Amino acid sequence: ALVGNEAVDQLEKFNQALRDFSGQSKPRHIDGIILTKFDTIDDRVGAALSMTYTTGQPIIFVGTGQTYTDLRKMNVSQVIRALLRV
Repeated sequence: ALVGNEAVDQLEKFNQALRDFSGQSKPRHIDGIILTKFDTIDDRVGAALSMTYTTGQPIIFVGTGQTYTDLRKMNVSQVIRALLRV
Protein backbone atom coordinates (compact mmCIF):
# COMPACT_ATOMS: atom_id res chain seq x y z
CA ALA A 1 0.00 0.00 0.00
CA LEU A 2 2.83 2.41 0.79
CA VAL A 3 4.41 1.90 -2.64
CA GLY A 4 1.07 2.61 -4.29
CA ASN A 5 0.55 5.74 -2.22
CA GLU A 6 4.04 6.94 -3.13
CA ALA A 7 3.38 6.35 -6.82
CA VAL A 8 0.14 8.35 -6.71
CA ASP A 9 1.85 11.11 -4.72
CA GLN A 10 4.68 11.35 -7.28
CA LEU A 11 2.17 11.45 -10.11
CA GLU A 12 0.23 14.28 -8.48
CA LYS A 13 3.43 16.25 -7.83
CA PHE A 14 4.63 15.76 -11.42
CA ASN A 15 1.26 16.88 -12.78
CA GLN A 16 1.39 19.97 -10.54
CA ALA A 17 4.94 20.75 -11.71
CA LEU A 18 3.74 20.61 -15.32
CA ARG A 19 1.16 23.25 -14.45
CA ASP A 20 3.45 25.42 -12.33
CA PHE A 21 6.51 25.54 -14.60
CA SER A 22 5.01 25.45 -18.08
CA GLY A 23 4.99 29.21 -18.53
CA GLN A 24 1.82 28.90 -20.60
CA SER A 25 -1.62 30.30 -19.87
CA LYS A 26 -3.16 26.89 -20.62
CA PRO A 27 -0.52 24.39 -19.45
CA ARG A 28 -0.55 20.76 -20.48
CA HIS A 29 -1.21 18.05 -17.95
CA ILE A 30 -0.52 14.35 -17.89
CA ASP A 31 -2.53 12.87 -20.75
CA GLY A 32 -1.61 9.22 -20.40
CA ILE A 33 0.27 6.85 -18.12
CA ILE A 34 2.99 4.29 -18.79
CA LEU A 35 3.50 1.77 -16.00
CA THR A 36 6.80 -0.02 -15.73
CA LYS A 37 7.49 -3.28 -13.91
CA PHE A 38 3.95 -4.50 -14.51
CA ASP A 39 4.85 -8.07 -15.37
CA THR A 40 2.55 -9.55 -12.73
CA ILE A 41 -0.90 -8.50 -11.67
CA ASP A 42 -0.82 -7.96 -7.93
CA ASP A 43 -0.96 -5.07 -5.48
CA ARG A 44 0.32 -2.67 -8.16
CA VAL A 45 -3.11 -2.77 -9.75
CA GLY A 46 -4.48 -0.76 -6.82
CA ALA A 47 -1.91 1.95 -7.45
CA ALA A 48 -2.71 1.87 -11.15
CA LEU A 49 -6.41 2.34 -10.46
CA SER A 50 -5.63 5.24 -8.12
CA MET A 51 -3.45 6.88 -10.79
CA THR A 52 -6.19 6.74 -13.41
CA TYR A 53 -8.76 7.98 -10.89
CA THR A 54 -6.54 10.85 -9.72
CA THR A 55 -5.60 12.11 -13.19
CA GLY A 56 -8.65 10.99 -15.14
CA GLN A 57 -6.24 9.67 -17.76
CA PRO A 58 -5.78 6.14 -19.10
CA ILE A 59 -2.89 3.75 -18.68
CA ILE A 60 -1.68 3.40 -22.23
CA PHE A 61 1.32 1.09 -21.96
CA VAL A 62 2.66 -1.34 -19.37
CA GLY A 63 6.23 -2.55 -19.12
CA THR A 64 6.71 -6.29 -18.79
CA GLY A 65 10.51 -6.40 -18.86
CA GLN A 66 13.66 -4.33 -18.91
CA THR A 67 13.72 -2.80 -22.44
CA TYR A 68 11.59 -0.61 -24.68
CA THR A 69 10.55 -3.67 -26.64
CA ASP A 70 8.89 -4.96 -23.46
CA LEU A 71 6.28 -2.19 -23.50
CA ARG A 72 2.81 -3.55 -24.24
CA LYS A 73 -0.48 -1.80 -24.90
CA MET A 74 -2.63 -1.96 -21.79
CA ASN A 75 -5.18 -4.79 -22.03
CA VAL A 76 -7.89 -3.89 -19.52
CA SER A 77 -9.87 -7.10 -20.09
CA GLN A 78 -6.82 -9.22 -19.30
CA VAL A 79 -6.18 -7.34 -16.05
CA ILE A 80 -9.80 -7.66 -14.95
CA ARG A 81 -9.84 -11.40 -15.72
CA ALA A 82 -6.65 -11.87 -13.74
CA LEU A 83 -8.01 -9.90 -10.80
CA LEU A 84 -11.26 -11.84 -10.77
CA ARG A 85 -9.49 -15.10 -11.64
CA VAL A 86 -11.97 -15.72 -14.47
